Amino acid sequence: MSTLVQGLAPARARFSNGAVVLAEQTATHPAVTMLVAARAGSGHDPAHRLGLAHFVSKMIDRGTAHLNGEQIAEALDGRGVTLNSSVGRHLLTLGCTCLAEDFDDMLALVADIARHPTFPESEVETRRGEIITAIRQDEDSPATMAVELLMGLLYPDGHPYGRRTKGTIATVESITRGDLVEYHRSQFSPDGLMIVIVGDVPVTRAIAAAERAFGDWHAPASPALNLPQLARAERRQRLVVPMMNKAQADVAYGFTTVTRRDRDYYALTLMNNVLGQYGLGGRLGDSIRERQGMAYYAFSSFDGNVAEGPLVIRAGVSPENVDRTVASIDEEVRAIVREGVTASELADAKRYLIGSMPRNLETNSGIASFLHTAEFFGLGLDYDRRLPAMLDAVTLEDVHAATRRILDPERASLVIAGPYGPGSSDDMPATQ
Repeated sequence: MSTLVQGLAPARARFSNGAVVLAEQTATHPAVTMLVAARAGSGHDPAHRLGLAHFVSKMIDRGTAHLNGEQIAEALDGRGVTLNSSVGRHLLTLGCTCLAEDFDDMLALVADIARHPTFPESEVETRRGEIITAIRQDEDSPATMAVELLMGLLYPDGHPYGRRTKGTIATVESITRGDLVEYHRSQFSPDGLMIVIVGDVPVTRAIAAAERAFGDWHAPASPALNLPQLARAERRQRLVVPMMNKAQADVAYGFTTVTRRDRDYYALTLMNNVLGQYGLGGRLGDSIRERQGMAYYAFSSFDGNVAEGPLVIRAGVSPENVDRTVASIDEEVRAIVREGVTASELADAKRYLIGSMPRNLETNSGIASFLHTAEFFGLGLDYDRRLPAMLDAVTLEDVHAATRRILDPERASLVIAGPYGPGSSDDMPATQ
């Protein structure tokens, strides 16, 4: 019986300090994947310290009150484990996969890293240099610049979603060890902490181990992230970033959409699959890449979040095809607003999204990521069993109504980065 039919059966426990653990036992491999997520994402960065959460994520495993960085590295390497740290707008997440026999030791180590980092001064300058190098590489990438500046247009005035996760060179240069220590003290808290454990370990043992590792942690609750109300764009915005030494221009074109809990989320998920995800890039890929041969890539992505998330269309093209590519994106957007999707496109999108679920839940890491998302958005322990029916219930009119609600080329935001000069008096200054 497939995972889709059988369904996941996670156990969930909430400790007295507010931490939540979800555990799912699997027997596919003698391994365990664990994720530990604190509500300490980049959205919490102070305006004058952009990149602080990212800096913390790069420093957090360099030493604890009990182990130095070398000892942590030896404990991980000796078991063939890689500890990954990632930062989103809302969460800072530590994750790793280990053998089942090493589970208790690895969970205790991850808990020590999450709870007691020391941010040794000797490592601060090394990590700072690495981050600044990465920022410079981003600033030399048309694709990265197009997306980051598009987010700034979609989420202006300091909105947390519009900030650069890594910060700027100036803000990273200003961050001190004291800033790292204070950020951890204020933002890492057991209240709202999520621990996900998936693998070859009984759920009762997993929950007990998580309680030993995190249950005695007491700290004030971290402040909630302030998400300003977003006003819908009133006009089209276009920003050109000339990067004349590059061979390729990158286009990022988008809209703010809906929250993850919005009634139109599933309709927009299906519409996005038709527009720019299915096959080699949906309608966008078929038109711009396959039939017209203009783009190295063309696709769309949709991210409903706590606040109204973005729908972003991206294309990488030769400089002489930029204008034609933008015109083709406009036309595909107008067409899907005007006509909606077809019955066969909707059926294909449903079949693809529902059919991909078992594949996505074949691995411990896939299950852990799914449960992590479901817990964060409050979707329920049975979300994997309800999701196929929720997608299948979406009608053509649901998709058309949601599309008309969100997409309008006259309100689109657009960034072009690469060997392409400003071509219109309507272009915004590249410094914005």
